[in-house]
Amino acid sequence: MKSIILVIASIAVVSIVAFALQAQRNDDTAGHVQWVESALKDIQTIKVGMTRKDLLTIFTTEGGISVPQSRQFVYKKCPYFKVHVEFELSQPDKRTESPDDKIIKISKPYLEGSIIG
Repeated sequence: MKSIILVIASIAVVSIVAFALQAQRNDDTAGHVQWVESALKDIQTIKVGMTRKDLLTIFTTEGGISVPQSRQFVYKKCPYFKVHVEFELSQPDKRTESPDDKIIKISKPYLEGSIIG
């Protein structure tokens, strides 16, 4: 009889621990989903017609080959979130990047590993 009670008690303890661990995983997942949702909303504030200066408030440049008219950018809060942006140069005769360059095309955000890593 004692062994049956011990088995039942053990099963109850294991069940309680498993339930607590699952609840913790659900909380972690919800937090991650909420952060990604917030990041996407932040990223989607950048629109065609805005300037390079506007873009650089939430993105930074990524290494690699680029030209002033076209470049890949990474989200400052997570370098795996990226966008590709095309610009109309504000000073086309200089062919250099300027904070006043206008965004004429921006890709949907995508995930990609870091060029450096």
